[in-house]
Amino acid sequence: MAKVEVCNMSGEKVSEIDLADEIFGVEVKGSVLHEVVVMQLANRRAGTVCVKNRSDVRGSTRKLYRQKGTGRARKGDIKSPVLRGGGVVFGPHPRDYSYKVPKKVRKAALKMALSSKLADNSLKVVDNMDLPEIKTKAFAEAMAAMGVDTALIVTTGEEKNLELSARNMKGVKVMPTAGLNVYDILKYGNLILAQGAIEAIEGRLL
Repeated sequence: MAKVEVCNMSGEKVSEIDLADEIFGVEVKGSVLHEVVVMQLANRRAGTVCVKNRSDVRGSTRKLYRQKGTGRARKGDIKSPVLRGGGVVFGPHPRDYSYKVPKKVRKAALKMALSSKLADNSLKVVDNMDLPEIKTKAFAEAMAAMGVDTALIVTTGEEKNLELSARNMKGVKVMPTAGLNVYDILKYGNLILAQGAIEAIEGRLL
């Protein structure tokens, strides 16, 4: 098991904690991480883009002019796709981009993402993240004390003061353990875990 220092919000070491090798010491495979991240981004797509076809455009169905004898190209009604304001041919319509990869692959990717942060020395454990008041300045000072500028902060539950203090900080995101995912772990430079969140992660992945 890997030993990691547990610090307080002032950046001072208070104890040490063992991290399970089955979660924080697995071999990292880029292809697996890529597969899961692409799935997550696809699932976030709204897929609400829509155009009007010829039948959806408002307008008269009267033939613009007679078929023969004018010397001009043959024309139907004013909703024709070749005319300005007419319908769109083969345009996009609402669709669902979401799909799933196997549960085992998603679980393995989450372990690999956590292991990559530990291997890069970008993982920090904090004993307590409860702030006495909502104050961005106090939170910024705590981040500076830990030597961190961008980070994903994982808490055991809902930490209202912490979330509200951090929301104006660029490059910082706070989420509970239940929302932990591969994309956010890899997106942010550092991963800060509440000491209590490690138990929840181990219970979820072991």
